[in-house]
Amino acid sequence: MHTSEDRILQALKSRGGQSTQAIARQLAVTLPGARKHLTDLQQAGLVASKMVAAGVGRPKRMWRLTEKAQSRFPDTHAFLIVELIGAARNLFGEDGIDRLINQRERDMHKRYQAALQKARGLRAKVARLCELRSEEGYMAEWSVLEDGAFLLAENHCPICAAARLCQGFCRSELHLFETVLGAGTTVERIEHILAGARRCAYRIAGNA
Repeated sequence: MHTSEDRILQALKSRGGQSTQAIARQLAVTLPGARKHLTDLQQAGLVASKMVAAGVGRPKRMWRLTEKAQSRFPDTHAFLIVELIGAARNLFGEDGIDRLINQRERDMHKRYQAALQKARGLRAKVARLCELRSEEGYMAEWSVLEDGAFLLAENHCPICAAARLCQGFCRSELHLFETVLGAGTTVERIEHILAGARRCAYRIAGNA
């Protein structure tokens, strides 16, 4: 993504709702310039806005992505995945789907474990896991919470179409995170795209 309008979509995808002023600062453009880009995106059906109270003073206009805008981000061939899962379910039943998910988890576990092998301490492991997930299209980022736990946030789900058909993929990834981050680590999903959140987010704690 290179144009100003693409950068706005990227910012809204990564950070959630943003005011016009915040978008102008991120793009290093004037307020009128930001408003023009946002108006063009709104007319294209890619963003929507609403007025939100912001303490003392006038409400702020907050912008967010529309469902149509999601098509601007990678979906890992969603239509093909849906067809393949449907065919596998018809041929092999739910047991076959479970075996497929388990095999995917085993393959990912090997890859992730090798990538995290040199990471020392939970902080380094979370950082490396975040890198891996971003490479796979999840637009991941991590931070430290006030209580010392870590937050791994994924602003995009490139397998969302598959996960909607079979939530075993989501359960599998949660288990995968716990196993590759090491014994004594707990991973809790606190935001979930399939539950209506804008992203998936995990609280990670432990001494690994």
